[in-house]
Amino acid sequence: MKLAIMGAAGRMGRALIAAAHATPGCELIGGSEAPGSTAIGADLGELAGLGRIGAFVTDKPVELFVAAEAVLDFTRPEASLDHAELAAQARIVHVIGTTGFTPQQEARIEAAAAHAVIVKSGNMSLGVNVLAGLTRRLAQALDEDFDIEIVEMHHRHKVDAPSGTALLLGRAAAEGRGVPLDERMVAARHGHTGERRRGDIGFAVLRGGDVVGDHTVVFAGPMERIELTHRAASRDIFARGAIKAALWGAGKPPGLYSMQDVLGI
Repeated sequence: MKLAIMGAAGRMGRALIAAAHATPGCELIGGSEAPGSTAIGADLGELAGLGRIGAFVTDKPVELFVAAEAVLDFTRPEASLDHAELAAQARIVHVIGTTGFTPQQEARIEAAAAHAVIVKSGNMSLGVNVLAGLTRRLAQALDEDFDIEIVEMHHRHKVDAPSGTALLLGRAAAEGRGVPLDERMVAARHGHTGERRRGDIGFAVLRGGDVVGDHTVVFAGPMERIELTHRAASRDIFARGAIKAALWGAGKPPGLYSMQDVLGI
């Protein structure tokens, strides 16, 4: 599979380059960066510390969408929207690990998925998506005597909160309970909040240091508590999941898919 990396010079971009280069059956054809980036013209392999591989960074992503069979995209919402529309025109696989989309932006991605295979997830880690499946099943099995709280921590540079992964877990919990997340979500607490409302799904956000990503789903019931935790030690886990998603998407009909679909859970 011919792969292109959007945002190739970033931390995730370099992890994606290394993962793709190490995966049999994958061929890196190039990467993109915003106009003016000092990485324009750089060899992807040299960016990732692999040595020269003969694939380069461009500021013209259209060229990559014409030549690639799949693109891996961990950039910004505005850029990912443009990329989704290019993927729709090229009829290729678009793997989106970008987070922080508005509802209106989500709708544009759904529209693009009518013509492209788009695999989108708030977290591409295989372990996190197994955690989401477990969260859904526990929420379904336990009634509202068990309060659900989601605690997440990321590095100081993360700009969106709650994280895409926390929201993924929150949606899984809401699906298990059969309720809309936006109606039961409590994203912040401050001051005199009153008693916790039965059935709410709470979020707590921590930021600091270089934490790649820690997530815990707490089911707090009478006289007992269940905690499901995932800790990411390296961005490599997201890159490996994205590669798996791209390979899975080959030959699939156009549509908006998730890592739950990729894993069959």
